[in-house]
Amino acid sequence: MRSRILGAVVLVAILAGAWAWFSSDPAKPAAKASTGPRLHAPHPCTDLHGSVERGYTCWTLTVPLDHSGGVPGTLDLQVGTADGPPRPKGTLLFLTGGPGQGGTDAMHRLADLRLPAVARDYRFVMIDQRGTGAKGAIDCPKLQSQVGSSDIAVPSADAVDECATLLGRTARFYSTDQTVADLETLRQALGVPTMAVDGVSYGTWTAERYTIAHPDRVAKLVLDSVVPHHATTADSLYLVGLRAQAEVFRTACQAPPACDFDPADDLAWVVRHRSTAEGVRLFDTIVSYEFRDSSYRDAGAGDLLDSLHAARTGDPSRLAAIEKAMDPADGTTPATFSAGLHAATLCSDMRFPWGDATAPVARRSAQVEGAGDGLSDSDTWPYTPQVAIAQGFLRTCERWPVEQPDSNPAGRLPDVPTLLLNGDHDLSTPLEWAREEAALSPHGRLVVVPGASHSVQGRESGQVGRSAVTAFLDT
Repeated sequence: MRSRILGAVVLVAILAGAWAWFSSDPAKPAAKASTGPRLHAPHPCTDLHGSVERGYTCWTLTVPLDHSGGVPGTLDLQVGTADGPPRPKGTLLFLTGGPGQGGTDAMHRLADLRLPAVARDYRFVMIDQRGTGAKGAIDCPKLQSQVGSSDIAVPSADAVDECATLLGRTARFYSTDQTVADLETLRQALGVPTMAVDGVSYGTWTAERYTIAHPDRVAKLVLDSVVPHHATTADSLYLVGLRAQAEVFRTACQAPPACDFDPADDLAWVVRHRSTAEGVRLFDTIVSYEFRDSSYRDAGAGDLLDSLHAARTGDPSRLAAIEKAMDPADGTTPATFSAGLHAATLCSDMRFPWGDATAPVARRSAQVEGAGDGLSDSDTWPYTPQVAIAQGFLRTCERWPVEQPDSNPAGRLPDVPTLLLNGDHDLSTPLEWAREEAALSPHGRLVVVPGASHSVQGRESGQVGRSAVTAFLDT
């Protein structure tokens, strides 16, 4: 659901006296029934640099490859838990987003540095979702080297084919449905009756789907940088994201010193004076830029809005420098963000101009072109319909093999207390999506964080969003 999504996480909070599975010794969880799922093989947790994350212990959770039982085999997932005595309000389980991120390597940064007030009240737990993390990441070398953590950059046909071949018949077991089943297995292994679920970016998708599948197991729901739980063709075309840049840039230009130009009009002009491939690259650059500077105007990062204006008025060099700095082939490793897992999950989960993953591959290209013909300029402005159908999210899955698709529930969310967070500068998961999902939440409250971009809890410079989460979980 985003390029360079390394700040995005999912939280799952386990509540209500449900920490009995922990003993006072952090290395020894309470005994579980021998026939049920369990955490085993304790070992040190390490961060992205290989340093031991002090205060945390990692475990192994063995889950079925296929939760339906049709195909034999298992996967070992790494789970990290905070050490020490039980916390007064239970346990928080952080799950990473992307899809493609590892999780256990970020425990200290997220729990101790970003949400310390929550960490005092809840025991933090994190899991490397299937196909991610240092011990289980899917490695598709060509795809990884070409797109890194981007879902907008366009990979070569060879890279997509190589990844599909490497995964073979196992590709369909990396869908969100399987991950949701893993979460329920983990809940059982923890021995807790209910959870409050908090998701960020793709994690909101996982959190929503878990809530829909197990509403009686969810006490509270926090959705940060929201993806609507029902996939549509418009999502795979990235229409909301394309259009959102105009409003976000105009809002950013109102901050002092106010711009004396229209940044959305400048962007539209630049896109229309480039090739379609260059338009896709610019789209990817801009969405990636928000992870460096949520104001889009910071001189240290290269003022994006001024650079667009300069390109329109005859000097493209500054914009070219920003594009080079945001190159998706950034050396991101599978352990940090698995491009292969990202493709396998989204090509199963999403809905496209050709329908779902059961559509014959040979027919998909014509249906993509037909979708482009059906788009008006207003559907994609300041971009063009050609950019919408040329971006990598769509083109990767256009070649992905036929397989059983993920479920795609529609309708309202279950009747669970829900807090939704979104930055008004978010281009990865635009505010429009949060408003859409809030309207489908019976007890939802939307908090808009001014000036924030993607992943409020992980990256907000202030305290508005994180304070809202702390108060919501404290109630």
